[in-house]
Amino acid sequence: MIFLSLGTLIFMISFISKRKHLLATLLSLEGLMLMLFGVVYCVSTFYFSFLNFVLVFLTLTACEGALGLSLLVVIVRTHGSDHFNSLNFLQC
Repeated sequence: MIFLSLGTLIFMISFISKRKHLLATLLSLEGLMLMLFGVVYCVSTFYFSFLNFVLVFLTLTACEGALGLSLLVVIVRTHGSDHFNSLNFLQC
């Protein structure tokens, strides 16, 4: 449990500090979701019986990853790179 809490903290710091590339931000977000899945699974098996919630959480995490990947592909195709500073969202 300490490993999962430490991993969650590390991925949270990585998610906050990585603001240069969209791919690095999405990877740190996926790592954060993986660690949170481990925490939710441990808590649900030891303290509560919310195993259905664990499956819903895993499903939503997979949908979030697919949506992030599709947005990354669209941004790279339209703008040429995934740098945040090269994106200008005010253009049509």
